Amino acid sequence: MKLVLATRNAHKAREFAALMAPHDVLALPADVQLPPESGETFAANALAKARTAARATGLPAIADGSGIEAAALDGAPGVRSARFAGEDASDEENLRKLLREAPAGSAVAYVCALAYVDADGAEHLVEGRCTGTLAAEPRGDGGFGYDPAFLPDDNADGRTMAQLEPAEKDAISHRGRAARALLAHLET
Repeated sequence: MKLVLATRNAHKAREFAALMAPHDVLALPADVQLPPESGETFAANALAKARTAARATGLPAIADGSGIEAAALDGAPGVRSARFAGEDASDEENLRKLLREAPAGSAVAYVCALAYVDADGAEHLVEGRCTGTLAAEPRGDGGFGYDPAFLPDDNADGRTMAQLEPAEKDAISHRGRAARALLAHLET
């Protein structure tokens, strides 16, 4: 099946291309404008983007709403993960702000709401979570976003998400878990 991925994030496009195999993940056409991520939940943001892509292309579409929740910050940055340090903040700026505001060793969780909207408008939503703790300083150059400071609970050897091989990360990540749940739904 061909699935349009409603994102402009090249890192997510690479991850979902691998995670959604054997389905073909197609890039969002350049002329499709995604709605702003103004929802109060990851699910609301994912559904808005998937609906837009499905309507614009006439093809089944998927979109994620994802980010990191820090227990020490009452769940922030949450849906504002990509804009935590400001509207046009880089991944590095967002990560520095998190490391300044949340103590090392505090509980964090990656959350991914993954929405599927088919050409007829039928919708399905799944969620994946990966829990962990915040590292004292960034380590590793794989992954993106908050990965260099995210120590996953499911990996006991002390490596951050940015230090894991892609297959290791996919096996435990929030996006990997959400993708496997969506794949199971698509098979039924």
